[in-house]
Amino acid sequence: MATASRSTIASKIDHYHKPESDGHLPHSGVAVADIPTGQEELSRTQSGTSIAILLCTKDGERFLDEQLESIHDQNLSNIALYASDDGSTDNTTDILSRHQTDWGEQHFSIRSGPQQGYAANFLSQVCNTDIQADYYAFADQDDVWEADKLSRAIEQLETTASDTPALYCARRKLIAETGADIGQTPLFRRAPSFANSLVQSLSGGNTMVFNQAARNILCQAGQPHIVSHDWWAYSLISGAGGTIFYDAHPSVRYRQHDDNVLGASPGWRASWLRVRMILKGRFQDWNAINTLALKQAQGLLTSENRQALDQYAAARARWLVPRALGVWRSGVYRQTLIGNLGLGLAVFLNKI
Repeated sequence: MATASRSTIASKIDHYHKPESDGHLPHSGVAVADIPTGQEELSRTQSGTSIAILLCTKDGERFLDEQLESIHDQNLSNIALYASDDGSTDNTTDILSRHQTDWGEQHFSIRSGPQQGYAANFLSQVCNTDIQADYYAFADQDDVWEADKLSRAIEQLETTASDTPALYCARRKLIAETGADIGQTPLFRRAPSFANSLVQSLSGGNTMVFNQAARNILCQAGQPHIVSHDWWAYSLISGAGGTIFYDAHPSVRYRQHDDNVLGASPGWRASWLRVRMILKGRFQDWNAINTLALKQAQGLLTSENRQALDQYAAARARWLVPRALGVWRSGVYRQTLIGNLGLGLAVFLNKI
């Protein structure tokens, strides 16, 4: 058995309906008393790397059992799971409590979330100093993890020095509500970078694992208003000069259902939906939110990345020709040809 280790723009984001999370556009809680300080810090076992799973839930009863079982069955020991529930009104809290009994309270903590949306819930987990481990992994409530999900991530992250911020993310398998395979998210081939992160989330938070140095960067930035925790982690850690690992091998089965059907839908219909989102200004709104948050945290960025951010932010406010030149000079890019064509369209229509 595996053991654990502000406005008008803001109002346009549906708190628990995530933005797209396949990288084409940025993607993509237990109503119980908080555990007293000191009890949330779960003890490590005598040996092995400790991993804290940061799970956020809200009304997740349909798929939560399967997800928790897949986390429990990881091929690593020394895993601790921290669940933060954002006010569920279904049986989510009962499911969490039942699994807590099975795992043991020393390996499974439950707390109440801030109830300000899923991004705020995840940031509250990251910034909770009662949670301490060598590595940290985001977890959604409705996916299924392959048994080697964490071990693949740790193998990559351990190649970096412990004082270097490092973030692992990966491609994902797509499954239907029934669990049937329906494809994979796109395979990205261009290098991860801060310039890419300014206009695209590389992968979903459900694949992300990061080290203590990266966690420190996220904590130093605090809990600003952001679009999505995964896009924010990619931007901030790459912007601070950290190492980003992108794994072409999918180790998470990403469930497509009514609440996230835009998330990774393949095909021309999904491409058209993304174009419509650009035309309606949603991409522009997301950029405004993230750019502001990065400006507030610019002291954590390298000088080169601060310059790229300044160039991109300034270009967004200009008319067509200087806007296009400014975007080009900032070096921003998306991972695919279609994505870059969409970016060009957004620049032309003043929707960045």
